[in-house]
Amino acid sequence: MIGYRGSVFHMLDDPSIVGAEAAHAYYKDGLLLVEGGAIIEAGDFADLSKNISPSTKIVDHTGSMLIPGFIDTHIHFPQLDIIASYGEELLDWLEKYTFPEEANFADPAHAAECADFFIKELLRNGTTTALVYGTVHKQSVDALFASAFERNMRLIAGKALMDRNVPEAVRDTAESGDADSRELIEKWHGQGRLGYAVTPRFAPACSDDQMQRTAQILADHPGVLMHTHLSENTSEIDWVQSLYPSSKDYLDVYERFGLLTNRSVFAHCVHLEGAEFQRMAEADAAIAFCPTSNLFLGSGLFNLKEAEKYGVKTGMGTDVGAGTSFSILQTLNEAYKVCRLRGEQLSAYKSFYLATLGGATALNASDKIGNFEKGKEADFLVLDMASTPLLDRRLKKCKDLDEKLFVITMLGDDRMISHTYIAGALQHDRDASA
Repeated sequence: MIGYRGSVFHMLDDPSIVGAEAAHAYYKDGLLLVEGGAIIEAGDFADLSKNISPSTKIVDHTGSMLIPGFIDTHIHFPQLDIIASYGEELLDWLEKYTFPEEANFADPAHAAECADFFIKELLRNGTTTALVYGTVHKQSVDALFASAFERNMRLIAGKALMDRNVPEAVRDTAESGDADSRELIEKWHGQGRLGYAVTPRFAPACSDDQMQRTAQILADHPGVLMHTHLSENTSEIDWVQSLYPSSKDYLDVYERFGLLTNRSVFAHCVHLEGAEFQRMAEADAAIAFCPTSNLFLGSGLFNLKEAEKYGVKTGMGTDVGAGTSFSILQTLNEAYKVCRLRGEQLSAYKSFYLATLGGATALNASDKIGNFEKGKEADFLVLDMASTPLLDRRLKKCKDLDEKLFVITMLGDDRMISHTYIAGALQHDRDASA
């Protein structure tokens, strides 16, 4: 057993349901006890230190804050090299930047090099679990899983399925997509801490046959998730309506194929109406809120309060490469601004819930990750509260924890992440990597 000393903070529940005080735990001088890659206990140092063996190693992070690892519920690993590409909205972005770049992943060596960089960048930014899009090429997902497996990372991914309305270089067939997905599930799902998500690109890129086969894969593999895009952009929605004129809305397209389930994660959902939120809640499906991407592409402002009203599971997504940062802290910064533009508030407690336990709930993994409850996997971060001169100065002026957490979401970024632990093992040390 190893003890990690510092201030310790984690979320216990959704503050929009139970209130902020009941939703979190904070120990100013805390101790996090870890053994065998799992959480033993989190609490006050003065209390816990009395009951541990004198031989227990204590790693001293006094002055820093220990929090659960961040969970990214929507990100594209093949879009590393087109992040910050100028000036297009969604459909033009795909044609001009995304599909030409993803065609490069037919090369296994390129896929492997990008996968290694991608995983390191996640860890450097404090993301310990992610739901990830691969390309249409099976080898892209092989490379990603291999890199995550090497680090014992909890990662869920899938090869993109798209057999129509996309360039030939990034197109599969309903048959090949089905076969490749099943082979990848057999090879990787459940290996270490890896999981598979069957991944139709979005409704316009998938034939009816491909959508039906996706539903059959889900039925055949009860532990597999379904990951796709929904209602990101008004032009996209119009396109879907033209392809499915009898559908009552965009969500109905997925629903009619049996893809609206409690294992479905829909990215964006910017333009959903109340009835769609209601049906998502009834199905226990989840949303990935991707504010940096939605702002960058000009897609719109996600209605978080409406998702809360209907009780839809929601986590944070960076959506790199349309999203402009791997940092969940920077993504929370943008999420706050999206809510303000809608005339609403996003509390610091809700932000940290979305980034940790909320993301775990969205991925049906809250029994394993998301906070420091006993027995959960020891994925956690050490936040350097003096990582920049401005942050150091501002945090010293904070009157309470609420203000301190808010300042972290506004001024924090990758520089705050001094250490990232995966299942109790140190996988990123900022100062050693410098």
